[in-house]
Amino acid sequence: MAVYVIAGPWYAVAVSVFAYAAQLRQPSPLVKRIFNPSHRVLSAAGGGLAYAAVGGPVGSEVLEHIPATVLAAVVGTIGHQVTNALLVSLILWLEGQVPVLHFLRSVILPTFLPMLGYSALGVLLAVTWIGGLNIVACLLVLGPLIVVRWAMSQYQAERAAQAAAMRAFIQVIETKDLYTRGHSERVSTGVGMLGRHLRLPEDRQQALEHAGLLHDVGKVGVPTSIIRKPGKLDDAEMDAIRLHPARGVELIGNIPFLEEVKSAVLHHHEKFDGTGYPAGLSGTNIPYFARIIGIVDAFDCLTSTRSYRPARSIDETLAILVQDKTTHFDPDLVDAFVAVIRNQGWKAAAADQPAPDGTVQAIDHDDLSLGSSGGATGSAAGPA
Repeated sequence: MAVYVIAGPWYAVAVSVFAYAAQLRQPSPLVKRIFNPSHRVLSAAGGGLAYAAVGGPVGSEVLEHIPATVLAAVVGTIGHQVTNALLVSLILWLEGQVPVLHFLRSVILPTFLPMLGYSALGVLLAVTWIGGLNIVACLLVLGPLIVVRWAMSQYQAERAAQAAAMRAFIQVIETKDLYTRGHSERVSTGVGMLGRHLRLPEDRQQALEHAGLLHDVGKVGVPTSIIRKPGKLDDAEMDAIRLHPARGVELIGNIPFLEEVKSAVLHHHEKFDGTGYPAGLSGTNIPYFARIIGIVDAFDCLTSTRSYRPARSIDETLAILVQDKTTHFDPDLVDAFVAVIRNQGWKAAAADQPAPDGTVQAIDHDDLSLGSSGGATGSAAGPA
């Protein structure tokens, strides 16, 4: 934006070519090395066309037409944003993995106003330059931006460290059983999909995804022999399984950034009719995040292979969730989740898992969200 104003739109395009050409040498897939710089250059061109179309002032004209410059900068930013959104939407449409409307709603709309702020900063930098102010004035403009960028980089580094810590927890659990490998990641993905559909605020969305990732962390304290047992669990073994939500809260209890997810981890096996555990909560007394996780947890369990049964199909599992709403699950959240899966699809884990042992009696002791007695003895039970 600063170069649009100082030297004109086409100089800005030239600057973008030089700025992003270095990415062509990065050790990443060729399609990314070509697409990323190209789409940024084209976005700069789109913004330049918009800036020129409204007669945006350039160079010394700017000081005499400040309002027109600001207006042209806004229009140029919109042109840049629209070009960027169209190019990325094209790739998403070709890939078919992320809905284009979801991208526009969750990425483009929230970043629109901040991008306008960047354009205002660009105009300020340009006016400072054109006005012939000294280097100290330029540094006064750039200084706050550098500080903000540093602060954001520290924030991103902290988030990366948090994610690494949580995944370390999960890796410990998933080494116990090949059949549950990837389950926590998929639950986190699923609750994230539902949370975005429900339009949760960003901080709540992040907390929900953390809770989904860590919901089974307490299983690290359950003996491996119980987790891998293919047959029916006795009462003592079932009690050991039922302790995993409380053990999970103990494990994450001293980590400050996970304070919000504790109730979700503790209560994700409660049932809407009050027959779940550990507290027998019912209805909306069950924490909101726990109700969400309970649905996605059951969905992923049933669409995954276990040693004692094959995976169920997505359509069959959605029908089970609908059948068991009001008894096991929050009916409104079930309806929302079914709509999300119908619209966005789901990559089940069945293809990546070992085949079930056909000699083992089908007892779904892992799907503890389902069935009237804590195991899957109701409509969600494994094949007879």
